[in-house]
Amino acid sequence: MLSTSLSGCALEPALSGRPPAIAPRLTPRYPQQTPANRESGPTTYDAAVLVWMDLEMTGLDPTRHVIVEVASLVTDDQLTVVEEGPDLVVAAPPGALAAMEEPVRGMHERSGLRAAVEASPVGLEEAGARTLDFIRAHVPEPGTAPLCGNSIGTDRRFLAAYLPAIENHLHYRSIDVSTIKELCRRWYPEALAAAPEKASGHRALEDIRESVAELAYYRTAIFRPI
Repeated sequence: MLSTSLSGCALEPALSGRPPAIAPRLTPRYPQQTPANRESGPTTYDAAVLVWMDLEMTGLDPTRHVIVEVASLVTDDQLTVVEEGPDLVVAAPPGALAAMEEPVRGMHERSGLRAAVEASPVGLEEAGARTLDFIRAHVPEPGTAPLCGNSIGTDRRFLAAYLPAIENHLHYRSIDVSTIKELCRRWYPEALAAAPEKASGHRALEDIRESVAELAYYRTAIFRPI
C-alpha cells in the first residue's frame, strides 16, 4: 500500500523569517514533467492521432489503490479506430483485492475482473511496457498525442503514480468525454436524453469502445458544422 505521509516532499529552510515551503522531491515514481511543448508559444501535437486508455483500479486514490486492468486503442481525429492495443488484466499485490471497498468490490466481482486478476500472470511492469510499445508504434514522438477517455484525469493520476513512462510519452492535454457529457447535461439536455445507453460493464477495453462511441455521438448531436 502506498504511503500517504509527506515522505515524498522536502522542506526548504525558512528564509528572511518566512515559513518553510514544501517543495516536491522528485522520485522515479513521480517524475517532473517539463516537455518542451509546455513552453510559451504555440503548442503543437499530432491532432490526427488520438490515444485512448482506460484503467480499472481497486479504488480512486493512487496512494492506496492499484491498477488491475489496462487497455488502450488509437483512433484518427475522425474517431475511426486505427488499432486496438493490448487488453491486460494485471495481477494485484497481496491484500489489494481484499482491501477493496464497496461499491468497487461488487463491481469487479460482477464483471468477472476480480477472478481474472487472481488468475493473471501479468505484472504491472509487463502491462505498462506492452502498452507503451503499442502507443509508440503509432505515436513515436513523445508529447504529440493527447490522451482520451471518460474521467481521464483519474486514469492520468494512476499513470503518473504507477506507469510514468506512459504518462510522460503522451501530450499533457486530455480529451475528457465526461466533461462534454456534463456540459451537454447543462446546455443540451435533449441531446443527452437521446444519447445511446452505455453498458458500463467496467472492463477496460469495452469501456474505451463506449467512450469513442459516446464522443462520436456528441460530435454529430452537438458539434455541428457552422
